[in-house]
Amino acid sequence: MDNTGYTTITRQTGLMREMQVIANNIANAATTGFRQEGIIFSEYVKSVDDGPSLSMGQGNVRKTSFVQGEVASTGGSFDFAIEGDGFFLIETPLGERLTRSGAFTPNAAGDLVTFDGYRVLDAGGAPVFIPPGVKSIAVSSDGTLSADGTLIGQIGIVQPESPNDMVREDGVMFRAEAGFFPAENARVLQGFVENSNVQPMTQLARMIEVQRAYEMGQSFLESEDQRVRQAIESLTKV
Repeated sequence: MDNTGYTTITRQTGLMREMQVIANNIANAATTGFRQEGIIFSEYVKSVDDGPSLSMGQGNVRKTSFVQGEVASTGGSFDFAIEGDGFFLIETPLGERLTRSGAFTPNAAGDLVTFDGYRVLDAGGAPVFIPPGVKSIAVSSDGTLSADGTLIGQIGIVQPESPNDMVREDGVMFRAEAGFFPAENARVLQGFVENSNVQPMTQLARMIEVQRAYEMGQSFLESEDQRVRQAIESLTKV
C-alpha cells in the first residue's frame, strides 16, 4: 500500500472512533450525571526523501466535557446534585472513584449507596450512614447531613487534581489517578439530580458530518484501488 492509502486509512480509523464516541454520547443523553466525550485528532508529519513531507492524522484521545448539566427536581430525600465544580466520592472494589451522578439510596445496612450498590463516602473517606427509623433527612449546601435535626455527617465533595487526566470507568465513574482534594466552591442541592450534559441535536449534527467525511474517504480509497488495478493491468499487457 502506498502513502496515500496509509494516510486515508488512518483518517478513516479516527473517524470511526469518533462515530463510536458520538453514538455513546447519544445513548447516554438521559443518563444522570453522564459527561459528554469528544475525540482529539493529532497530526504526525514525517519528512520524505526527495519529496514533500508525509502527514497522517490520528483520532485516538478522548476528551471529556465537564460543563454543568441541567439540574432536574426529583423531590427524593436521597437525590443530590452538585452546582459548580466537584464530584461525589464513591467506594468501589477497585478503590475510590468520583461521579456526578447523585441518585443515592440507603441499603439494608443503612449505608448510602449508588444505583450499583457502591457506598457513598463522607468528607473523611468513611461510608455515609443513615440511622434506621429516621423520619426526615436534610442536607445543607456544603453536604452536611442531618437526620431528624441531628447532625450525622457530611457528604464528601472533592475536586480532582488534574481533571483532564481522569480515566472514565463504568459510564459515570471516574478514576482520579493524580489524586483529589476537598471542593471549596461546590454547592449541594437535595431533591435534585444533574442530567447528562449531552446536547443530542449537536451530537446528531456532528454524526452526520462524520458519516459524510467517512463516506468521502471510502470513495477515495475505492477510486485509488481502481487506479492501481488499472495501472497493474496496463503494465501486464505490455
